[in-house]
Amino acid sequence: MKKQTNYLEKVPVKNPDIAWNTDADGIVTLEITNKGVFNFLAQKLLKKPRISYIHLDKNGSFVWPLIDGEKSILMLGELVDEHFGEEAHPLYERLSKYFSILESYGFITWSK
Repeated sequence: MKKQTNYLEKVPVKNPDIAWNTDADGIVTLEITNKGVFNFLAQKLLKKPRISYIHLDKNGSFVWPLIDGEKSILMLGELVDEHFGEEAHPLYERLSKYFSILESYGFITWSK
């Protein structure tokens, strides 16, 4: 029987194809290059940008640089709790949703 992994024990890994930077206020912006045939056509016909800029909120901007392929969601949550305290609660529900969204867009994968 396969052992189930606790979601909070999962270790996120950033997509290496995503460039990112932090502004003076500490807000992280992800630079997503729009590739593929559909995106090429949208860029030519609909004047869509080749690069999309995704601005994370302050919580996401705090967590993103900490994603190193070694820290689990549980460990990241402890750091978020130390930094934001009650402001980040309900902590693990919010982190779970955050990582679910990052995964759905292909911004992260999970360490094996």
